[in-house]
Amino acid sequence: MKKGIIFDMDGTLWDSTEIVAASWTDAVKDCGMSDKIITSDDMRRVMGLTMDRIAMALFPEIEGEEQMKLLDYCCEVENEYIIKFGGVLYPCLEETWQKLKEKGYNLYIVSNCQSGYIEAFLEHYGFGHYFEDIECFGNNGLKKGDNIRNVVERNNLDEAYYVGDIQGDYDATMEAGIEFIHAAYGFGKINAETKKINEFAELVKVL
Repeated sequence: MKKGIIFDMDGTLWDSTEIVAASWTDAVKDCGMSDKIITSDDMRRVMGLTMDRIAMALFPEIEGEEQMKLLDYCCEVENEYIIKFGGVLYPCLEETWQKLKEKGYNLYIVSNCQSGYIEAFLEHYGFGHYFEDIECFGNNGLKKGDNIRNVVERNNLDEAYYVGDIQGDYDATMEAGIEFIHAAYGFGKINAETKKINEFAELVKVL
């Protein structure tokens, strides 16, 4: 039996809101919006949304093609910042991944982020060898539930869990038809009875 654990990124593995906010503020200034400041609270408010919805939430003063051009540039600058500076990791990631792999679990990441974001995270910390596969909204424009299902199917998983922190993660997991574990230390609450962890290291015991 092939077992897998699929992880959300933001609010589950780390908190990147400070560095992302800084990168987006620099990006919009490069584009002539010198008075606009993107804060970490702004980013925390939209974490988990698809990139197009984030653009609509943060740049309501711009529409259509120009909004998407600005979004693309912000994401480009963001990925460069992530590779260079990283973010704030939650404790015990590597120790927990190692224990999970010893127990026979294969590890994956699925996020609603732009292309290159997961790769930047993995490159900065040297985490790439822990993961068998990754997928994101930026690669294919698909909803998280579809991307979770695709990762399960193309990796031939017989048993799979998704670990995420917000209601949207839970809803997507239910759409994908696998089990959910709530990272209760993250950015959101879940309106359902489900397995949960209050710190990342608890994942081994919960499973």
